[in-house]
Amino acid sequence: MISLDLTGRKGLVVGIANEHSLAWAAARQFSEARADLAVTYLNDKARPYMQPLAEAVKAPIFLPCNVSEPGELEAVFEHIAKTWGRLDFLLHAIGSVRKEDLHGRLTDCSADGFAEAMVISCHSFIRMAKLAEPLMEKGGSLMTLSYYGAEKVVEHYNVMGPVKAALESSVRYLAHELGGKAIRVNAISAGAVRTRAASGIEHFEELIEETVRKAPLRRIVESDEVGRAALLLASDYSSAITGEILHVDAGFHVDGMIFH
Repeated sequence: MISLDLTGRKGLVVGIANEHSLAWAAARQFSEARADLAVTYLNDKARPYMQPLAEAVKAPIFLPCNVSEPGELEAVFEHIAKTWGRLDFLLHAIGSVRKEDLHGRLTDCSADGFAEAMVISCHSFIRMAKLAEPLMEKGGSLMTLSYYGAEKVVEHYNVMGPVKAALESSVRYLAHELGGKAIRVNAISAGAVRTRAASGIEHFEELIEETVRKAPLRRIVESDEVGRAALLLASDYSSAITGEILHVDAGFHVDGMIFH
């Protein structure tokens, strides 16, 4: 496999929860490609778990970032501006929804719960794009993570379906608005992977089984496969790709009414 070289590139990864996170798989790929990384953690409780991961990728910038806390996201970008003066790529991998709204019908979702999920899971990416724009004077790559439930109904994904649909639409609009500055904006629609975020979805193991049965490749994807897709989007190999929803799902999204 040809190694992509990101030597000298500066990247920000937001949303690593633990060593099973898709964001962590991407961070390892960025690091192995010799990029310099800024890595964030959610809060003081999460810091002891994140510290070894930040050290493993030799991240020179390691800061708290709870997008619900006023000023924290801005502080991350201010630190990057002072330390590096620029940013070449960014991976947004955060999402949050109240348990009662995730496990309940969309019909019954509270207004507050819907707004909270949208602000944390979608609008935070828009905020990051705005903050990254002045640091990407020579262009750059903005990436986020999505899921097939944004396109079609996936049982038990519930309110996160509309939220991810809004995120994917935001990718297209941001790509349009920032393309003149050579800033590319893409999303990776990852297949079912056993992560902490996925564990909150009811009947997740059934989803895994259905993926193996239905996906053309007859398997689930590995986190490193998602990480390598992020590496590709961060590199010059994808210099003409923007506004795209890149499916890394063993082909799960292509099958419709299939009779076995």
